Amino acid sequence: MTTLLYLVRHGETDWNAQRRIQGSTDIPLNDTGRRQATEAAELLTRRQFDAVVASPLSRAAETGTIIADRLGLAAPVTYAGLAERAYGEAEGLTDTEVTAEYPHDDIPGRESRSALLARITETLGEIAVRFDGGVVVVATHGAVIRSVVNEAAPGTADRHATPIRNGSIHSFRWDPERFHAELVRFDDPIDDVSDGPGRYAFDYQNPLERRG
Repeated sequence: MTTLLYLVRHGETDWNAQRRIQGSTDIPLNDTGRRQATEAAELLTRRQFDAVVASPLSRAAETGTIIADRLGLAAPVTYAGLAERAYGEAEGLTDTEVTAEYPHDDIPGRESRSALLARITETLGEIAVRFDGGVVVVATHGAVIRSVVNEAAPGTADRHATPIRNGSIHSFRWDPERFHAELVRFDDPIDDVSDGPGRYAFDYQNPLERRG
């Protein structure tokens, strides 16, 4: 059966606001991020969901918990495969610092886009099987969402121009035969309500995603 997956980008953190690369570094939500998660949860109350799952990184796990509480669902189960793309030695740096230190974009320890997509696809497939035929909120990260969007609908989320905002919601239909996520709505407005959560463009908050 078809499983519907609503991928939600976590709320803002202090490193987002400072334009620092987070990746696998576990930076918590700030107060703005908690408000954004609450706003996303309010939009999601317009539909019925069976479960919330989340990345184990605290910014996504707390976003998922805020959403689950508002939807009256159990606390999110966490999946390691939903974690943000690892950026190796660039984590904690700003874009200016990355450019100065790695002018040739050869960042040690950075996870490749293909490796990211492979683990995310495997994890979403696992979630779709576990909640077969259900409707699931997936609290995760910007690069994760962008990789799924670009695989499902190439060109939809050009990383140079298209924002994936904190708290934004992106809906997918999982095709079990093709083991593939099909994009339903990018920045899903949830019944024609604007995706208010998150006002900063993704490339503002994670400038390294403009790179390789």
